[in-house]
Amino acid sequence: MDGLILGVLAALASAFSWAASTILIKAGMRDKSPVAANIFRLYAVSAMFVAIFLINGTFSKVAELPAKLLAVAFISGAFGFVIGDYFYLNALKMMGVSRTVPITSTYPLWAILWAFLFLGRDVSAQIIVGAALVVSAIVVVRKAEEEERINPKGFLFAILAPISWSFAILTMDWLTGYVDVLTLAGIRMMFAALAVSLFLPRYAGELRRITLREALLLTGAAATGLLLGQYLFVYSINLVGSQISAPVSAINPIIASTLAILVLKEPPNRRILEGLILAVLGVILISTG
Repeated sequence: MDGLILGVLAALASAFSWAASTILIKAGMRDKSPVAANIFRLYAVSAMFVAIFLINGTFSKVAELPAKLLAVAFISGAFGFVIGDYFYLNALKMMGVSRTVPITSTYPLWAILWAFLFLGRDVSAQIIVGAALVVSAIVVVRKAEEEERINPKGFLFAILAPISWSFAILTMDWLTGYVDVLTLAGIRMMFAALAVSLFLPRYAGELRRITLREALLLTGAAATGLLLGQYLFVYSINLVGSQISAPVSAINPIIASTLAILVLKEPPNRRILEGLILAVLGVILISTG
């Protein structure tokens, strides 16, 4: 199979995994704080990767990696799954899936900006038009937020989340030139779990009160979003680069918002749907520009 097609398919598959994870997180954190939910799922996925690494002997590869690569992997994991997800999970709890996801789906726009600024990549007129559509989507959703009197802090967190994720994507793109896909996916999760442990003393009591149902839902979210979804995303970036993988994977808002309306019974809103359409059109233009 052609490398470009395989890379795009992997990005699409990661989008489906992330959408499923989003719904599981929302269902599993109804009575828990976003940070506690994030700690649990990062520990869960780290345990999964540890088991995989022990079985296939990947830890020997990790031991051979230079300190510089390990440091960048730590930074990438922290921005992607601690800082970025802190903003995302809080926005998710404040505004709901169908309102948060269209805003956070702008991470491809930021990823392209960083690639232009730090990697010197050309940006075509088509990409600029796509970026304008994505920004328009943010404005439309912002109007919906004002009309429905949703906490403005949630909107701010929803903006900061994709900025953090895009920086993580930029560093991950660079790392794929030095570290194989499975090793990179695993160490980023383990480093993220290490970083999020700073919050453990404060949330230890809440973690002990997680019910079996919540544990199963959050473990499912970890398996779909952080194990399968992230592995597929890293694999896609390794094949075609973040400038293609990031915009293609941004189709997950369509899946997540649809699931939120159908499964979680979140009410649809005309402006939110308009923003979603604009965001999708924008990322399509960006991915083909």
